[in-house]
Amino acid sequence: MPTALVSVSDKTGIEDFCAGLIARGWEIASTGGTMRALLAAGLEVRGVSDLTGHPEMLGGRVKTLHPRVHGGILARREVADDLEQLAAHGMVPIDLVAVNLYPFRETVAGDVTLGEALEQIDIGGPTMLRASAKNHPSVWSVCDPADYGGVLEALDAGDAPETPELRRELAAKVFGHTAAYDAAITRYLTRPDGAADSTGLGTEEAVVSLLRVQSLRYGENPDQKAAFFRAGSGPPRGIPALAQLHGRELSFNNILDVDGALTAIAPFVSGERAACAILKHSTPCGLAVGASPLEAYEKALACDPVSAFGSVIAFTDPLTEAVAEALSRNFVECVVAPGYSEGALHLLREKKNIRILKPEAGAALDAGGHLREGVEVRGVRGGVLLQAAPRPAREVDRGADVPTARAPSDAEWDDLAFAWSAVQSVKSNAILLARDGASIGIGAGQMSRVDSVEISIRKARAQGFDTAGAVLGSDAFFPFRDGIDAAAAAGVTAIAQPGGSKRDAEVIEAADEHGIAMVFTGRRLFRH
Repeated sequence: MPTALVSVSDKTGIEDFCAGLIARGWEIASTGGTMRALLAAGLEVRGVSDLTGHPEMLGGRVKTLHPRVHGGILARREVADDLEQLAAHGMVPIDLVAVNLYPFRETVAGDVTLGEALEQIDIGGPTMLRASAKNHPSVWSVCDPADYGGVLEALDAGDAPETPELRRELAAKVFGHTAAYDAAITRYLTRPDGAADSTGLGTEEAVVSLLRVQSLRYGENPDQKAAFFRAGSGPPRGIPALAQLHGRELSFNNILDVDGALTAIAPFVSGERAACAILKHSTPCGLAVGASPLEAYEKALACDPVSAFGSVIAFTDPLTEAVAEALSRNFVECVVAPGYSEGALHLLREKKNIRILKPEAGAALDAGGHLREGVEVRGVRGGVLLQAAPRPAREVDRGADVPTARAPSDAEWDDLAFAWSAVQSVKSNAILLARDGASIGIGAGQMSRVDSVEISIRKARAQGFDTAGAVLGSDAFFPFRDGIDAAAAAGVTAIAQPGGSKRDAEVIEAADEHGIAMVFTGRRLFRH
C-alpha cells in the first residue's frame, strides 16, 4: 500500500485530496493540526509518531526530522540496496509528500517581534519537500493545493508518458517555492529591527523572492515573451497592490507607464492640491497641480495634448464624473486614482479598452511604500542592478542654497518647488519648464542638457505658452553655461538644479548676467 505524508498550513482542498488518495488505496500519515482536520473529516489517518516510533517534541519543532521519514522519502526505488536497508530497519517507503509551509511572509507583514517571526520559520516542511523533489522520479512532491486534482488524475493514468514530466514540473515548483521562502526569511533577517526602509544591499549574496502576478501577452515588442512578477518577501506594494476595475489586462508597456505615473505623482500624494500626471513611454508629457483633479488634468493636458493620445494618467485624488467626462474625450490607455465616484466609473466603463486602476481596499495611493522602501531591480546583460528606491523630491524651499545674486520671488519659489518635484519623473537628461503649478514644456532623454532645454522651450511655444517668466527644473547640474543662456533667451527667470559641476562658477555667472535666480538643491535626480 503506497503511503502519503501530509502536513499543511494551508488546508485548502486537503480533505478532498486525502479522501481521493484513500479511495485509490493509499495510506495517509500526518501531523498535528493537519491530522486533526483529517480525522474530523472522518478520514483514516496514521500519525507520524506511529511511523517514526518517536513522539513529537519541543512543542512540535521536532516531529518529521527523523530517519524513518527521510529514509522513506529518499530511498531510490531502482536501487536494491536502498530498499534492503529500508526493510532491515523496518522503514516504510513514502511515495507522496504534500506539504506547504508555515506562513512566514504573512506573519512578518504585520507588527511582530523577532521571536514571533522565528517561530514561523519552517524547518521540517522544506526538508521534506526538498527530499521528495530530489527523489521525484519515485516520490510525488506537492506544495501547491492547485495541483491536487492533477496528481489524482495522474495516479489514475498510471505510468502514462506525461507522468514523469508532471513529476519533474512539481519538483521544480518545490525548489522555486522553498527558494522564495528562504529569500523572504533572508530579507527579514537582513533588516535591522525598526528599520523598515533597509535594503539589505550590503549582503554578499542578494536573494530576491519573486511571485508571478500574471503572464503577459508579450513584452515591449510582440516577439518577446514576458511575465509580471512582484516582490515575494512581503505584501503586495506598488502596481501589484492596485485593483483593476475595468478593461483588458495590463500589457508590459502599460505596467512600465503605470510605474512612471506612480513615480510622477509620488511627491504630491500628501499635498494640499490635487495632482495629475500624463505619461507616454514612461515619462511625463504633462504634470500639474490644481484646486481639483479636473483643474490638474486640464493643466497637465495643455502641456502636450498631442503626446497625451494613448497615455497613462494618474491622479492623487478621487475622480468625479466631470473628470471622467473630460478623460472620455481623449484616447486613454489607463487611469490610476485612489477612488472613483459611481458616475465617473459609469462614464469610464463606456470606453471598452481603458484600464481603470485603484489601490486595493485599505491601501494608500502609493500602495504601501512605492518610492519609500525596498529596492529597485534593473536587468542588464548578464546580471541585475539593485538600488535603493528613490525618495520623492521635495527639497526646494526657502531654506535652499541660492548662489546667485538674486533670490527667487515668492511666486518663483512656489513654481520651483513644483518644477523640482515634477522633474524627478522625467527621463534624463531632464528639463521641465513650469508656471502656476503646471508643466508647460518638457525636454526628456536627450544626450546633451542644452538640447533638453531647447526642446522644452520649443514644445512650450508649440502649445502657445509664453515662456517669459517661467521657471526651470533640471534633474542634474549644468555642465556649461549654454543651457542657462538658452533658458534666459526664452525668458526663464528662475532655475532649480542640483549644482556640483566644476563649472558652477561659470553657470552662476551666466545666471547673474541674465538676472536669473538659481537654487542649488544638492541632490541629483537621474532617471535612466
